[in-house]
Amino acid sequence: MASPLKQFTIEPILDLNIGETDISFTNSSLWMVITALVLIIFVAVGTRRSSIVPGRWQSAVEYFYQVVADMVRDNVGSGGRPYFPFIFALFMFILFGNLLGLIPGSFTFTSHLAVTFAMAAFIFIGVTLIGIFTHGLKFFSLFFPHGAPIVSAPVLIPIEIISYFSRPISLSVRLFANMTVGHVLLKVIGGGVVALGSFYILPGIVPFMALVAITILEVMIAVIQAYVFAILTCVYLNDALHLH
Repeated sequence: MASPLKQFTIEPILDLNIGETDISFTNSSLWMVITALVLIIFVAVGTRRSSIVPGRWQSAVEYFYQVVADMVRDNVGSGGRPYFPFIFALFMFILFGNLLGLIPGSFTFTSHLAVTFAMAAFIFIGVTLIGIFTHGLKFFSLFFPHGAPIVSAPVLIPIEIISYFSRPISLSVRLFANMTVGHVLLKVIGGGVVALGSFYILPGIVPFMALVAITILEVMIAVIQAYVFAILTCVYLNDALHLH
């Protein structure tokens, strides 16, 4: 049985180099493109013929739209409206990437820290710039809680700075770790089912049932992790806009 970690191997599909920099098109890149295309088709088909009584496609798109709209309104307020398209695209891209990664033979790009950290770092830099452009130097008051005694500044300010700059790390590691562990577990138990004769032989029934249960759990985790990533982005954006 192949190593459970083999599924995370990045393999070049088209070798490309600029000088000594490798910019090859890989299986990870391919599944990002596939995810983007599937997402575009999903939204385009669902909004192509809007009607008062929506069909299943339109209902699905409207449901996700409403989920993200409520998320932005509840966590950012009216000031978050200009950023809704980005948060909607972010949520849907991670969600579809997670779900498509559960298809046998696919590749889960969200199981790579390089990908999740790149997204988290982009969000971190963007939110920080929004805060600075919105409030100017007042933005840095975020590192000293309002109403705290001035004598506590030498302790609180370093803590707040460390906490702030750890945001992209915690945001990226959470998504990467959950997707990686889940896929490793699926691979191990799936290999056990095959080794025990699949579900046609009595000893394979128990691991097969466990595999089904874990697959359902992984679908739930895929949805939850996309939601958590998006809602934390909203929280960070709220801090930048309102200095809370």
